[in-house]
Amino acid sequence: MTQTIAELRETLRAIEGDGHQRRPALPFGVAALDRRLAGEGLRLDALHEVAAATPRHGDDASATLFMAGIAARAWGPVLWVIRRRDLFAPGLYQAGLAPERLLYVEARDDDELLAIMEEGLRHRGLGAVIGECKRAGLAATRRLQLAAEGGRTIALLQKRHARDGVDPLGQPSAAVTRWRVASAPSAPPFPGALPDEGLGRARWRLDLARQKGGEPFQQLVEACDETGRLALPAGMAARQTAPRRADSVADADATAQAG
Repeated sequence: MTQTIAELRETLRAIEGDGHQRRPALPFGVAALDRRLAGEGLRLDALHEVAAATPRHGDDASATLFMAGIAARAWGPVLWVIRRRDLFAPGLYQAGLAPERLLYVEARDDDELLAIMEEGLRHRGLGAVIGECKRAGLAATRRLQLAAEGGRTIALLQKRHARDGVDPLGQPSAAVTRWRVASAPSAPPFPGALPDEGLGRARWRLDLARQKGGEPFQQLVEACDETGRLALPAGMAARQTAPRRADSVADADATAQAG
């Protein structure tokens, strides 16, 4: 572990921040999500946990790409600490995370992974630090949260499913938000298309299981585009804007009558 962290420190010394003040939160740019988050986005100086809703590969990949999209919209280099070599670089690129922004470190076990994440967070020159493990207790997550506080490096920890079937988010944690991500059926690529003519944009069901200062919620979204941004499915977006338009018309009528 000592050698791995020493090598990481040498690499991080070559990375310098641009000195600009960072915003306190990273919004999704989707009102249905941001308005229900306590900080109107994900706190940048905080730990956020993500888990696949089930052990299925589709859900696991969706959780990984969800984190990639968040990191893609962060401000600088991204440290991704892995336990196994199963990341698919083209998939991360399609979610907006360009390979030239990525710095990979392979850890031997969960303890080393968490230590490397903590070192990266304390550096302050990274936009995001990501790790993936099966076990991280309250003390370990508290250390990550403390390392992130005061900086502008968002910490993302993916809790993978273990063979014992225990809920990855079942343990207590110091994380500010805790998410479950599940793949959902996509829509046809265009109106009237048959299912075998092609696939539409992937969809995810997001379940914010816990957040500090706010309530849990669920939301169906369209997966990250090439800029890392989510979107609401077209029908949902139309339903959410319709009441606002109706309110605007009603306000205009009331103003006219008052005049």
